[in-house]
This record gives sequence, C-alpha cells and structure tokens, in this order.
Amino acid sequence: MMAMESMIGKGAPEALEVTEAARETSWRYPSLVGELFMGRLRKDLVSPYPEQDPEDRQRGDAFLEKLRLFSREHIDPDAIDESGILPQAVLDGLVKLGCFGMKIPQSYGGLGFSQTNYNRAIQLLGSYCGATTVWLSAHQSIGAPQPLMLFGTEEQKKRYLPSLAKGMISAFALTERDVGSDPANMKTTATPIEDGKAYLLSGEKLWCTNGPVAQIIVVMARTPSVVVRGRERKQITAFIVERSWPGIESVHRCDFMGLKGIQNGVLRFTNVRVPKENILWGTGLGLKLALITLNAGRMAIPAACVGAAKRCLEITRKWALERKQWGGPIGRHEAIGVKIGEMAATVFAMDAMVGLTSALVDRKTIDIRLEAALSKLFCAENSWRIIDETMQIRGGRGYETAASLRARQEDSYPVERMMRDSRINRIIEGTSEIMHLFIAREALDAHMQLVQSLLDSHQSLPKKLTASLKAAGHYALWYPRQWIGVSWYPHDSAMGPLSGHMRFVERASHRLARALFHSAVRYQTRLALRQQRLGRLVDVGADLFAMLSACSKATALVRLQPSEQSPVELADLFCRLARRRITQTMHSLSDNEDQRCYQTAQQVLANRYAWLEQGVL
Repeated sequence: MMAMESMIGKGAPEALEVTEAARETSWRYPSLVGELFMGRLRKDLVSPYPEQDPEDRQRGDAFLEKLRLFSREHIDPDAIDESGILPQAVLDGLVKLGCFGMKIPQSYGGLGFSQTNYNRAIQLLGSYCGATTVWLSAHQSIGAPQPLMLFGTEEQKKRYLPSLAKGMISAFALTERDVGSDPANMKTTATPIEDGKAYLLSGEKLWCTNGPVAQIIVVMARTPSVVVRGRERKQITAFIVERSWPGIESVHRCDFMGLKGIQNGVLRFTNVRVPKENILWGTGLGLKLALITLNAGRMAIPAACVGAAKRCLEITRKWALERKQWGGPIGRHEAIGVKIGEMAATVFAMDAMVGLTSALVDRKTIDIRLEAALSKLFCAENSWRIIDETMQIRGGRGYETAASLRARQEDSYPVERMMRDSRINRIIEGTSEIMHLFIAREALDAHMQLVQSLLDSHQSLPKKLTASLKAAGHYALWYPRQWIGVSWYPHDSAMGPLSGHMRFVERASHRLARALFHSAVRYQTRLALRQQRLGRLVDVGADLFAMLSACSKATALVRLQPSEQSPVELADLFCRLARRRITQTMHSLSDNEDQRCYQTAQQVLANRYAWLEQGVL
C-alpha cells in the first residue's frame, strides 16, 4: 500500500478503501468467466448454448417488428445528428410503443422484457441511430428504473416505476468535475436536517446523460462519515431526486464529438431538500448501488456495439462487391478480403458473446458481473476496429457525411456518423483501461478471499494461522491441477469440428490461472500498479470467453440446421485468430517494453523532451 501511495498519490489508499468497501464481496452463484480465470472450464454453463424460450422470442419478434417500422418511418438519424434534437414526435412514438418501460415489470406498467429481448431491441436501434439508443438505454440501463427495481422499497417502486414506464425521463448523477473513477473525492454532499427526516443536497454533477431533461434523477452524494476500526470512512448515499423540487438547475448542455442528439449536461443542486424516504437501499450504500447498477445495466453497450458492427458488415459487403478497381470488385483483392473475413468472424463472436451473457442474466442462477464487463470491453474495442476498417474500405466515401453523399446522389451510408457515435463506447460506463482493472480485481477475488485474513493487520494470530493452513491446503491441490489438467473434450465431442478449439480454451485457462497466480505471488499489493500485465491477462480471458461463446453458438445453430455449416466456419476462423492473439499476449507477459515506455513517459512529464514539441502552433 505504501508503494501505491508513493507512486499514485497520497489519496490512493483512501480511494481504494472506499471502492473496495463498495464491492460485491460474495458470489452467490457461479461465474463462467470467474471459473475460467481459476483454470476451470464449466461445460454446463456454456454448452448447450441457451435457447430463448419460444414464447419469449415470439413476444420479442412482435415488438421488434413494430420498432423497426416506427424507426424507418419516423426516425431520421442524420437529421437528429445535424439538428442535435430528438423530435418530440419521436419521443411520443417511443413512449407509445413502450420503449421507456422495456425492462420495467408488467406489474408496474412496463413491458417486462427479458434481458435477451431488451438487448435485441438495443441492438436493432444501435444499428440505426446511436442517439435514440442512448436516450433509451441511459433511462433504463443506468437511469432510475434499474436501481429502483434492484434496491427500491415497494413504496418507491409503486410511486415511480409506472411513471417511468410511461415516458418520465430519468438520469443517473455520479460523475463530478474532479471525480471520475475516484469516488473518494466526491464533493456533492447531503446533510441531515430536521432530526434526520430529510437531507439538504448540494453539489454539481457532470456528464449526466438525459440530465437536462430528466424528471427523476438518482444522485450520489456524501453523507456524514462513520468510524470503522478507529478510522473515518466516507459514506456515499443514493437519493431519488425529483426535478420539480426547488434548487435544481441544468447549467450546461454538453456537446460531443458524436451522439449529437442526446441530452447530456451539468446539473447543479443547491440546498435541495430530499426526504429521508427517498434514500435508495440505505445510507452509505450508494457506491455499492452504483457498481451493481452498472454491472446489471452494462449489457446495453455491447448489444448496441453488435448492432453497429452488423450494420458495418452489411455496408462493407455491399461496397466491396460494388466498387471495382484493377479489373474486379475490391472484395476480391486480398488486402480487402482479409479485413472482411476477420470482420465477419469477429461480428459472429460478438453476437454470440452478448447472446450468451443475456441468456445467463435471464437464467438468474449465474453471477454475470465478469461476463457483462468482458462483453462491454470486448465489444466496445472490436466494434471500434470494425467501424475503422469499414471507413478504410469505403475510402473517401466513408469520410464524407451522409448528407453530402445524398446531395451527390450516392448511397448515403452513414459511416462517418457511426464512427463519431461509436467512439464513446470505449469510454462510457468504465473506460477500457478501468474495465481491465475492474475485471482483474474480480478475477483475483477467489484468491483474495483465501488470503485476505493473512493481509489484515487487525486479525489475531490464531485466525491468521487458521487462514494460512486453509490456503496451504487449497493451493496444494489447486496448483498442481493447473499443470496436469486433463481435457474433458475428446475428439468426438458434441462440438464436432470445433472440439479442438475447446481443448485449447481449457489448456489456455490453466495457463491463464497460473499466470494470474504467479503475478499475485510476485507483486502482492503492488500488483495494482502492473496495469499492463493485468490488462494482458484480461485480454486473454476476453478472447477465451469469446471463443467459448462462438463455438457454443455455432454448434447450436448447426444442430438446428445441419446442412448449414457457415456458423462453424465463422467460429473456426474467429478461434484461429483468437488463438494467435492469446499466444502472443501470453508471450508478451515476460517479453515487453512496458518499463521502458513508462520511464520514457516520466521523462516526457518532466519536460525532458519538450524540444520535441517545437515547430507547432
């Protein structure tokens, strides 16, 4: 901890303590990815690929058809992008369809969709209009409905959920000017008044999506600290705040690179009186509520990413056949064809991963915090690469706006807008860098639970001795298994031609588990500083999870239609590409230039290379 304080800053231990206290500490259900990081491949959690209930699928199909027709007839993504406004008629139509209550139970006036159907709707919109997608996902995935459904009292649910289902817009206010991923520095306060019957809320929140128009806002604020083991611990509490209350103002609407049609801004709270009854979950539980809400709602981003990636694949396919250079379609040239092949295989894997994770959410017997986080990370990174390659293949027409293309009477594929809209996915709801650290911490949890008593200075010697014996017994059995594990996938398994990839996943999971364990033993409390190393291990886990998802879905599709082998071909290609990445990534754990790059960065920050910046305006 001292090393971390000296390298990151004096506030690091406090920030880490606040964040650690807010984590979900228990695993009520198994985790497919969590087991992978521990060197165990749970066949029962991935095979067979979970099929959507026929009745649930029919209900989703009917809704998607209505949403598709409405979107085509009434939503103009380019007009929204140019004007920065989502027309009221569009909002009214979405409300009429029930789009603002897709996840809200029917008993409270919503549609009560499964996670699978909700993600199908987000994928559909994500392929068409990013701004409209954000309006709906910010309202339901991280806005008031999600934390209310998870933590609200029955009185709170009855009061707010019916209105939210009918189109009352909601927002989630967490980020502040100097507080991104460091909640310990939160400045917004909620001070008890009237003998604790109410709170006075004051502060300013940044980047509140839907904030400028939201009527219900979940606001995170610091309440009076408590003393734990003789030390002050900051308390963060979640409040349900109604826009009609005095003291709330929207002071700025933010303008971004993309998603021009969203409402995102700075909200200021000045002595806003909030009744005690509007505390969500409980005093001091706000940060934990925020983290769990993000875990549950994080699936909307990968679903939208899949929609955008599929649209890019369609655009690329059509253009690669239409555009002719050097005597033939550009798709016949190897430089372009290789890009398209990798694109198709990756889209299949992304779709399989989101579908599998959505089904695991609906199953309600799987802890999906790692699966959701990996889906967000993997799909955000790969959809950006796919959109970038789409622009490259489209060339100048990719860089040109849809309006300009339309004015020249060419196909107005909105690649330029899609690129601007999609860049935020690697940042929002946890940057890719933060997601790497979050996933690594959760992946290490099984080890931490075994040794945390040994690291706790407040534990008595007998308890430490007991914990030491327990840990020694566990690792005496677990560690040898990571070297001599035997694959349960024989050549004639149900995975057929993909069984070899499944054996690779199992072998690689053992190697991943060993590398994670060796890193923890070597660096101990300094492991948090080895962010590049942790990032590489997480990337391996993401590729393994994607391989599992792709193989399982391909096998299920072929089982339904044996004559169609294209899913297996796509899964096979993706796995071959992923295996190369995994092998290279594991090699780079011991062969890299991380320290050299870091040292150079410190010299840059010390102005040693300031001369390199000469010659610019």
